[in-house]
Amino acid sequence: MLKKTFSSFFIIYFLSLLISCKQNHQETRTATVDKQAIIDSTVIIFEKSLLKNQIDSVFKKYQFNGTVAVFKDSVELYRRNQGFSDFRNQVRIDDRTIFAIGSVSKQFTAALILLQMEQGKLNVEDKVSKYLPEFRHKTYENITIHQLLNHTSGLNIMGEKLRFKSGTDFLYSNDGFNVLGKVVEKVTGKPFDENMSELFKKAGMDHSFTGTSFKNTEENFAGAYLGNGKVYEKVKNMPERLGSKAIGIPAGGVLSTIVDLHQWNSALYGGKILNNETLRKFEAKSAERHHPIFGKMGYGYGIMANTGKPDAFFHSGYVKGSPSLNIFYPKTKTSVIILSNIADEEKGKGSIFRPHAEIKSIADDLENILSSMDADKQKQMKM
Repeated sequence: MLKKTFSSFFIIYFLSLLISCKQNHQETRTATVDKQAIIDSTVIIFEKSLLKNQIDSVFKKYQFNGTVAVFKDSVELYRRNQGFSDFRNQVRIDDRTIFAIGSVSKQFTAALILLQMEQGKLNVEDKVSKYLPEFRHKTYENITIHQLLNHTSGLNIMGEKLRFKSGTDFLYSNDGFNVLGKVVEKVTGKPFDENMSELFKKAGMDHSFTGTSFKNTEENFAGAYLGNGKVYEKVKNMPERLGSKAIGIPAGGVLSTIVDLHQWNSALYGGKILNNETLRKFEAKSAERHHPIFGKMGYGYGIMANTGKPDAFFHSGYVKGSPSLNIFYPKTKTSVIILSNIADEEKGKGSIFRPHAEIKSIADDLENILSSMDADKQKQMKM
């Protein structure tokens, strides 16, 4: 959390600056622009200073092995790489390191489904049985694409009975998203990997892959590890294992970098992937999730959202040894991305994701401070 005294100091300081920059009837337009530029520059300096102070302390507190970056639109506010992508050979994490991102992958699968909807190949209210024969029996026949997208289908594991009547509750389901991958293949007539590759290209993601399409041994892939920096065991068969039945590429099989995920956030929420109406459907809180780490939240299509302030879209991801978190704050167009490649599973996911949760708390608090500053600025401009 941000220190109250630290926050209060900057709020008072910034409000003083805003008041001193208040327009009057004699000011020229040029002067107004110059003062706004000064204010904007001051905000950036404030954010950079605060983030460095707060996130650096998280790195130190947990000896965090991974990479964290914060981008405000095209401006890099914070960036730090620490630790190793390969522990045995002591290869350090750098700006090019590629990580497994686990369930952060689900938003890519959701986007592929919605792109097919825009092209008229399907409707999210369609029953899955329209496309897949394995759904044409009494247990699964009424499940819709919408219910798979927001985890309200009742499906847990394919072949088992539903946990509840479809559409009446929430149950997080990897198998549900792997089914969506099959729907994409059915309506496009192309393998899922090919569809995903086209989506990466559309978003301008030059260093992202699926676990089953990643072939270039020269790429800087972060192997996954269990344990800690002193005692560790490498997860075998990475990244090929992401394509296994236990995980599945549509549910958790994307590999990416800090830069590419920032590019994805900018393209997706900037309307370059989906049209505005479809994007609103993607973001809409059509279900409610009680996350074991981040608490109560809204759930859209492969994306989670804060229930209170600030407005934020995010998703965590975990496959063995690779905890991740991708956050986007639409009001300020700010991305916060956290990627790692080691996890001590003996301590539980609450411990594994503690650095991620603390950084999200820092980012949430900063976003709220900026919103308060903006509100006060608007009041001053009207006076």
